[in-house]
Amino acid sequence: MTSNKPYIVKAFYDWISDNQLTPYIVVDVSVYGVLVPMSYVNDGQIVLNVSGSAVGSIALGSEAIEFSARFGGKLEHLCVPYGAIAAIYAKENGAGTSLPIEHPEAVEESPAAADKPVASQGNDEPGLSAVSSADEHQVEQSKPASAAKGKPSLKVVK
Repeated sequence: MTSNKPYIVKAFYDWISDNQLTPYIVVDVSVYGVLVPMSYVNDGQIVLNVSGSAVGSIALGSEAIEFSARFGGKLEHLCVPYGAIAAIYAKENGAGTSLPIEHPEAVEESPAAADKPVASQGNDEPGLSAVSSADEHQVEQSKPASAAKGKPSLKVVK
């Protein structure tokens, strides 16, 4: 069976919002796929206000919650897989629930398959493909060695 976590999170989100309260989620940033501003992370977690009035358009999809929000006046796009949500609660009274963190299962690839772009496999899941640029070689040379390892972080690309 699939995870029941998306259904639980959506139900609590609707329940909190329907009662004119402010839904907050606690996100564990160590889970693969979390895209949040890392400068606002404390102790590996970030607390996010996901009310309709605080975020741009919010999409509670089947795999993740995606929305836009302002941090320090700058608009950021956030993506939070349901497995990374540790809790959802109402700011005003704390009503809500805590949830177990679910790390996605590791998918092992052969070394030859790792170099090939992922193509659409006929299912509804989005795929990724490799994109190269004329400046790709220059970008790789300008990266410091310490940037290759460590925690994931957001990078401003202009």
